[in-house]
Amino acid sequence: MATSETGPVRPQRPALSEGVIEAAGAEAGAEAGAALRPAARATADRKRQPSGDEARGRAMRAAISVIAEKGTAGLRMSDIAARAGMSTGHILYHFGKKDRLLLEVLAWSQADLWNRFQQAADAAASPAEKLALFVSYYLPRHQGDERYALWTQVLAQRHDEAGRELLTTLLDGWDERLEAIVREGRDLGLFADVDLPEFTIRAVAMLSGLSEDVMFGRSRWQHTSAHAFALAALERELGPTGRTGDGRRASATP
Repeated sequence: MATSETGPVRPQRPALSEGVIEAAGAEAGAEAGAALRPAARATADRKRQPSGDEARGRAMRAAISVIAEKGTAGLRMSDIAARAGMSTGHILYHFGKKDRLLLEVLAWSQADLWNRFQQAADAAASPAEKLALFVSYYLPRHQGDERYALWTQVLAQRHDEAGRELLTTLLDGWDERLEAIVREGRDLGLFADVDLPEFTIRAVAMLSGLSEDVMFGRSRWQHTSAHAFALAALERELGPTGRTGDGRRASATP
């Protein structure tokens, strides 16, 4: 998993019943100290709240921050609303039920991260630069990285079949991006002719282990770059020299 390119399709937000909408509107009205009827309150909320992509992005970023800080057990929609500067009713409109919140936010987070990764990769001059970018986007930026903390929280939950399918799609997305980079370098003769599926499993397992180390705050990464360590390990295996014609690593001794 990673810290944040065509992003995966987000799960559909369940439709809200009239009762849920009324309850959300009532809570928002109580916060504002207003005694408006639900329909009038919803109209007033729409006037003062951000809308469309801006509102969704603000809500998603607030949710990531709150989840990383407080975890999921005691998470409340009102916490997200306060962090986003929006009403609780507006947050419910964007997220629907709380049990879909984590998956919804994770899918949005990964789409955002992959969009930024793809923009950087498109501007890269070589597969080697793309590989360095991949490592940089996969690893946490620092201990307590919010995006990686979100991954940890989501994977710790129990999910139904739809949720597991979404998580599998997100995890596979990182594998596919790495395979594409290595395949490009291999086809250009810049990387060794490694077995792509096997190499990807090893590489992602290493990056995941390093990510956990960084998030935990292992002392060995306080003075050494986990990114540099991971990239050097991958480059050693992908180096085109020192391999036989069939792609096996040649012996270092006669």
